[in-house]
Amino acid sequence: MRIGLVVLALLAAFSAVPVALAGAGPDPAADIKAFQGHFRTELPAIPLAAYVNGPYNFPGSGRAQWKQITEFPPYSFAIDSGKVLFETKFPNGKTYTSCFSEGGIGIAGNYPMFDPKTGRVVTLGVAINRCRVANGLKKWPLTKGKMADLVAYMTVTSRGRPIDVVVPNDPRALAAYEAGKEYFYSRRGQLNFSCASCHVQAAGKRLRGNVLAPALGITASFPLYRSKWGSIGTLVRRFIGCNKKVGSVPDKPDSAAYRDLAYFLTAMSNGLPIAGPGSRP
Repeated sequence: MRIGLVVLALLAAFSAVPVALAGAGPDPAADIKAFQGHFRTELPAIPLAAYVNGPYNFPGSGRAQWKQITEFPPYSFAIDSGKVLFETKFPNGKTYTSCFSEGGIGIAGNYPMFDPKTGRVVTLGVAINRCRVANGLKKWPLTKGKMADLVAYMTVTSRGRPIDVVVPNDPRALAAYEAGKEYFYSRRGQLNFSCASCHVQAAGKRLRGNVLAPALGITASFPLYRSKWGSIGTLVRRFIGCNKKVGSVPDKPDSAAYRDLAYFLTAMSNGLPIAGPGSRP
């Protein structure tokens, strides 16, 4: 009964989407202002930078336990593994530093980014695979394993730096941004939920024992170590899991749909600090 009431509340609250986000023309700056303004109005007790802590901003979320876990984080092994991977030379003598600005250090907050050469959004994971292919190596799966470890290391070197996702005034970039925005607010699956159903309208509420994290700042703590996974996983791994939970067929990890969704969702948190890797139940 309680779950049913939550579902009804989510459906009824759909009209609470920030008005500026329903506009006809792409205006990322206005969207960011409206998106962040919505949460600051609805949840004024949470400081803007604290949104990167996700569900742990709310009572009954296990915040005390989470703080204890962060003293000996379960993702530390992934960071160590990622550092080794980052520094290990390719067969041609190069390393990942040759593929990224600033040698790949402190740049995680710039991803996803739009690539004008291909006209597509590039996530950090996709950029890593591009680097591997350019140096004669095979791509890694984008969801976990060595990819998640390397992303964890590159992310921790960016911790505390502001998210700064740029949507240039390029029709292709704006189209990708709009596609990600549409995906975020579109209902899908047997439950007829959108991403916003849980992470905008129901942010801070409980669903099946879990506190739903606000969409604002939600990407800042990825990659995540989840107790459910028993390992660290990337943002796209979570997208796939969410699709499955609502009864929707997931896209491929490298799909334009997931790249564009990450582009829009991360841009909404521009200015917030990188906090990853993180940990969740």
